[in-house]
Amino acid sequence: MAKTNDAALDAFIAAKIEIDAMLDRLAAHSTEHFGCSPDEVNWGHVGTLGHYRARLREITDMAFREGEHAT
Repeated sequence: MAKTNDAALDAFIAAKIEIDAMLDRLAAHSTEHFGCSPDEVNWGHVGTLGHYRARLREITDMAFREGEHAT
C-alpha cells in the first residue's frame, strides 16, 4: 500500500512543481503587462486578457469551491 501512496505523492509533487512554474511565468508576464505597452493596447489585447481571466476564474472557482463549483 505504501508504494501506491508513494507513486501518487510523486505524481502530485511533479504536477505541483509544473503548476508553480506556470504560475511564476504567468506572474512575470503580467508584471510586463502581458507584453504590451500602453500605446499598443487594442481590443484584441482586451479579448485575450478576458480569455485568460475566464480560464483562471474557472480554475480558482474549482480550487476554492466558488461560482458554479460552490458546494
